[in-house]
Amino acid sequence: MIVAISDYRIALLPGDGIGPEVTESACALLNAISALDPSLVFQTEELPWNAEFYLASGAMMPTDGLTTLAEFDAIFLGAIGDVRVPDHIALRQLIFAIRQGFNQYVNLRPIKLLHGVETPLRDRGPEDLDMVIVRENSEGEYSGIGGTLFGGTVDEVALQTSVFSRRGVERILRYGFELARAKGRPLSSVSKGNAQNFSGVLWDGIFNELSAEYPDVTSNNLLVDAAALHLVQHPEKFGVIVASNLFGDILSDLGAALVGGLGFAASANLNPDRTFPSMFEPVHGSAPDIAGKDVANPVASLWATGMMVGHLGRPDWERAVVGAIEHVLAEGRIRTPDLGGHATTKEMTTAILDTLQSPVA
Repeated sequence: MIVAISDYRIALLPGDGIGPEVTESACALLNAISALDPSLVFQTEELPWNAEFYLASGAMMPTDGLTTLAEFDAIFLGAIGDVRVPDHIALRQLIFAIRQGFNQYVNLRPIKLLHGVETPLRDRGPEDLDMVIVRENSEGEYSGIGGTLFGGTVDEVALQTSVFSRRGVERILRYGFELARAKGRPLSSVSKGNAQNFSGVLWDGIFNELSAEYPDVTSNNLLVDAAALHLVQHPEKFGVIVASNLFGDILSDLGAALVGGLGFAASANLNPDRTFPSMFEPVHGSAPDIAGKDVANPVASLWATGMMVGHLGRPDWERAVVGAIEHVLAEGRIRTPDLGGHATTKEMTTAILDTLQSPVA
């Protein structure tokens, strides 16, 4: 039997702090998958676009950076953040530039409590915390439009303009409805329509229109403050949450706290039309306080890598990766310091990869 070979080019942006360490874990996972499934070949190329690059060139990536990245099938980002470069410059010139330049308008964040991990919520278990947050990723509150007047004076004023387009809101809500339908889960649309009398009202109106198109999907509309409350008090009621850029950002970090911390915060920046490559990342940040110590939790990086392989057409491998992670966590012998253990990043990565089995084995 002739087995078709799928050959994928992956751009690696290790970044700053613990970014290179968790990117190493991601590469080890790709190599392990290829060893178990020879039909999958991953060619990786590392691009040194980080704080050091900025300090040397005055930019977080070259002027033709997006052209370079467009040649790849997917992008893996380790972490960005260095005290020598203001955060708003680092994010705007690299992460936001890629998200917006490649129309990665869906930010997908799984919020799932794995067996072997404790939640700060009393009397809650994995059956109560299993949802996905769909965050609008290209406009909204992070559009980057605004300015400062009378800088450095007592009359200084900062203007930050949010951009909510019908096209942008409708496509993210529709993506959420389709995902909820496919998963057989309820959908919650999160906004602040009572206070944001233009953008919130537009969002809520489009939600009402679309909910009529999806009568088979149980859906509701929540104010963002109420959503935060219910995430803590009634997490079992959530399946798919759709929110704007800012609200989705905040709620997804709250969700991460409920399922073990940012060490479990995997993320996908998706271009659903696949006209550009999508980007996958752990969102724990560069954690400079532990950089170089080989103690970072690699779970978010491995999970995000699994999501990348799933996006490339092999969701069976994504499930296998999450299963291997959960097996090691449930066993409890190998844990990084953030989970109360003493294992290194490499040791925990090795334990998970040793557990990984081919989904077709």
